[in-house]
Amino acid sequence: MGTLAFFAPAAAGHVNPTLGLAAELVRRGHRVTYATTEEYAPRVAETGAEVVPFTSSWEALKGRPAPQMHGREFIRATRMLLGETKAVLAQLGDGERPDLVVHDGPMAWWGRVLAHRWDVPSVETWPNLVGNEHWSMHLKYTTFNPLSPGFLLLLARLATFLRREGLGADVQGFMQGSRAELRLVMLPRAFQYAGETFGPGYRFVGPALTGRAFQGDWQPPDDLPVVLVSLGTGYNDRPDFYRTVLEAAAGRPWRVVLATGAADPAGLGPVPPNVEVHRQVPQLAVLRHARAFVTHAGMGGTMEGLHHGVPLVAVPQMAEQRANADRIAELGLGKTLPPGQVTAGTLWQAVEDVSSDPRVRERLDWMRGEIEAAGGATAAADEIEKLMRPPGDGAG
Repeated sequence: MGTLAFFAPAAAGHVNPTLGLAAELVRRGHRVTYATTEEYAPRVAETGAEVVPFTSSWEALKGRPAPQMHGREFIRATRMLLGETKAVLAQLGDGERPDLVVHDGPMAWWGRVLAHRWDVPSVETWPNLVGNEHWSMHLKYTTFNPLSPGFLLLLARLATFLRREGLGADVQGFMQGSRAELRLVMLPRAFQYAGETFGPGYRFVGPALTGRAFQGDWQPPDDLPVVLVSLGTGYNDRPDFYRTVLEAAAGRPWRVVLATGAADPAGLGPVPPNVEVHRQVPQLAVLRHARAFVTHAGMGGTMEGLHHGVPLVAVPQMAEQRANADRIAELGLGKTLPPGQVTAGTLWQAVEDVSSDPRVRERLDWMRGEIEAAGGATAAADEIEKLMRPPGDGAG
């Protein structure tokens, strides 16, 4: 048995996809340490991993959307991520040397640096769509000028940081995780655009979910069909959208569970008796009973809905979510509504359509089969254990 050190940024969309993997490795007898913030410590502790606390420099962002790691906000986001990396390294750099590092690929750059300092293998978890020469987010969903003065200055600063860490000056390779032994992509290959073009360095394992007892339970209070409405944790301050949901749901023979995130439920006006309004809900518990899921199409929520076979109505809020939403529609797993086209009528018609369409049900059953075949936490843990075997050990 070995010691594995997990690292992820303080963001639900990057922590939650790793929890099932951490729990599975603990179940197999490994010692797992997981560096996280106070906010995420309870859900990490639930896996059996040892919590290693750190304080994020992003605490000042509370209540505001985080910048995007692509598109027009890329420069600001990358500058902030470099600052966060330095701040986290200052807190965790003297930690115990593990046998292997498991870290979030898009954002936990400190995991890459620490794996190099400790001279141990690293495995990256990618909770979103990945890119290569055949498909990448910037080809369709983002705009970015790689020759802008601000970006060139940022590249120089990042190159200087990498040289100081003994990592050379290959900024692009560093950002893409080229030094990792393996990238674990937390979605099935069938959902990835051009999935067949990704080689053996990528293992599409699908979602690795846990029970999430830290969120509590939910049971339907009546026999009405259930629809969950949630815009996730990052871009959810949309009171006008929630008022549209309330208008759409009024008088319908459905139980609507609405999560408002940053928006104050008290400011939404009258709530129909068939609607529950909460800041947050135990999403997996609600999805077990849901007949439809109105979602921002973040990859975490998308995979959770598909895992439970729930048809999706995607209302994307930013570029990455638009890519996910388009893939949902392309694969026949639900429908997409651009935010500017959402009215009470169009929203409810979409809910009715996806929940009653036998073709959507057929495609959902197919995707559930793809998710099951991908292997989830079990397959991911198997891949990690292969890397931990002593040289020459032919076990397995």
